[in-house]
Amino acid sequence: MKLSRITTLAVLTAFAGLTATALPQAVAAQQAAAVAPKPAVLIADSLRIEGRNLLIARGNIEVFHNGRSLKAKKITFDRRQDQLIIEGPITLTDGDAVVVLADSAELDSTFQNGLMVGARMIFNQRAQLAANQLTRVGGRYSELYKVAATSCRVCNSDQPPLWQIRAKKTTHDAEARQLYFESAQLRVLDVPVFWLPRLRLPDPTLDRATGFLIPSLRQNSQLGVGVKIPYFIRMGDHRDLTLTPYLSNNTTTLELRYRQAFRNGRISFEGAVSEDSLRSGTRGYLFGTGQFDIPRDFKLDLQIEAVSDDAYLLDYDYSSKDRLKSEIGVTRVKRDEYVRGALITYQTLREGEDNSTLPTIIGTAEYERTLRPASLGGTLQFHAGFNSLYRYSNLDIAGRDVTRADVAVEWRKDWTLPFGVRAEYAAGLAADGFLVSQDSSSQSQSGSLTPETQLTLRWPMAKRSNGGAAHLLEPIAMVGWVGGSNAAVPNEESTRVEFDGGNLFSLSRFAEVDRRERGLLGAVGLNWTRLGPTGDRTHLTIGQVYRADADANFSGSSGLTGTSSDLLVSGYWQTSNGLSLAARTIFDDSLRASKAEARAEWVRPNTGLSASYIWLGADPMEDRTATISEWLLDGHYRFSRHWIGSAGWRYDVASNELAESKYGVTYRNECVDVNLSLSRRFTSSTIVDPSTSLDFTVNLTGFSAGKTDNSYTRRCRN
Repeated sequence: MKLSRITTLAVLTAFAGLTATALPQAVAAQQAAAVAPKPAVLIADSLRIEGRNLLIARGNIEVFHNGRSLKAKKITFDRRQDQLIIEGPITLTDGDAVVVLADSAELDSTFQNGLMVGARMIFNQRAQLAANQLTRVGGRYSELYKVAATSCRVCNSDQPPLWQIRAKKTTHDAEARQLYFESAQLRVLDVPVFWLPRLRLPDPTLDRATGFLIPSLRQNSQLGVGVKIPYFIRMGDHRDLTLTPYLSNNTTTLELRYRQAFRNGRISFEGAVSEDSLRSGTRGYLFGTGQFDIPRDFKLDLQIEAVSDDAYLLDYDYSSKDRLKSEIGVTRVKRDEYVRGALITYQTLREGEDNSTLPTIIGTAEYERTLRPASLGGTLQFHAGFNSLYRYSNLDIAGRDVTRADVAVEWRKDWTLPFGVRAEYAAGLAADGFLVSQDSSSQSQSGSLTPETQLTLRWPMAKRSNGGAAHLLEPIAMVGWVGGSNAAVPNEESTRVEFDGGNLFSLSRFAEVDRRERGLLGAVGLNWTRLGPTGDRTHLTIGQVYRADADANFSGSSGLTGTSSDLLVSGYWQTSNGLSLAARTIFDDSLRASKAEARAEWVRPNTGLSASYIWLGADPMEDRTATISEWLLDGHYRFSRHWIGSAGWRYDVASNELAESKYGVTYRNECVDVNLSLSRRFTSSTIVDPSTSLDFTVNLTGFSAGKTDNSYTRRCRN
């Protein structure tokens, strides 16, 4: 019987009739269909049925069964043997990620058992295993013989891949998603470099599996030449542990990382313990974070940062932090409410600082609520705060402890006046209370009551130029009055003041309420914004603060001393081609800057460059006895399809010397990632010495899960 190209429905009916058991009774057929697996669907250019047991399909064949699909040139199905004899080329797709190619095959009707000759198994279109033959067992196991496995692109059969794993036998467990190699040999350009009697790798469809990760080599001028060999331990679907022994001439170190996810949050810890020749005894550190959702819409945040000694983090390049912060806090944020409470501890690593005389334990709480009373209009905002600083030291003044509580209420409303002028008026009252202990120079109890009022006028003017650019020019003027006087308490929380566009029109520029600006004051400024037709954006702010009486609590470099402040100039410029520039500075009457900062960045698909500059004048009130002036430069450039270079410098302009430098080069393609980096820290002190580090890592990619950047894949030449 010969059939031409027919519809899917007709083929389904014919093929189902052949694959189902023949029963003469209709009732028995219905019962068998209820328990039997779904029949396969076959599409072909032609079908031939010989007798009652043979079906022969030819030309553009496609077969679908239980999520698997098969394409072939010819298929012969023997119903008595439940066997498919297939002539290739054959393409068997098993799910979304696994494809098997073969020259010929003998399989059962479900494709779960059988033999394939000249087979290749491909995972995620990345890694492939080529074998003389492949045996499928139970739909779970695929056994390959005389195997060559690689994730490198092979363009010419005469040229070996960059790397490959040769094995006598490889078993793929589809359920566990593991590859087991017997008598495995790693070859680089077909040259054997490593042999293992047994080797297990996760297939590329598995996200997480216990086993060794890619090792790295490291040379450090203080620690010597060493190797890191990470071992990943899967402890279930929601937690894992990574242990990394680090062995070198001068240290024995064990690094660790633990992660766990919960229904309502997650935690992550990383740390290390070391025995080295740099210092006697055991050294180590522990960093950890946690976030949890708790009842009534609150968020619980955890942070742990601890280290055994001041130099450990820098000696091992784990972190450049010079003050460590540990915290447990609870926060809730709603549209009209903010609640936060936290307990914080600090550990200083700075040379010359003593943990016992720093406020190392801090308790803080804050509550804010906004109401919109219909009778008054505008908004009514309530604020309550609490802050307590504790020092370990029992010394007078040096061991001072301070507790503060404050409450405030403020009403604010705005109007639109003629000619588009926007007016905003605010009035409020605040009360502050302080308790001071272990300080004979201050009162043990004190407080203050602060009434305040403020009027701000803005006149936004918009224009669109002929070229399509939109301009917004906004002159702003503010006048306000703050009554009362500051309590006779030491300055603990407002020792550093940043004068910028965010607080130019505020009634107080101090960080916290232990200091407030008092008396009659005002500010004037100008904002200009331009939105270009091609997506570029420019913004500029200029402003100055005036007051009736000078405030001695401002430091000399703050720009806020005297009855008129320095001139604030800040702005940014951003273009559609990835270039951006931001800068802020304050000028005195002689146009000399006391503080300045600038950052430039250019980001393109193959290039990233950034430069930062900071200049801070000497200021004893801010514990800065010398000028700070530094350049930070960082960049990377992809100068070919597979090569990326990177470099970074930190240059101390004030001392005219290089502080840090780093250089790196990376080669990357579809199957290998090679990283070589060199870094040098030039700074030295009583706790750390200058050091140089050289790191080298080779990562054989393709057998790991995750996204792949196909732009690094090599191309085959015709």
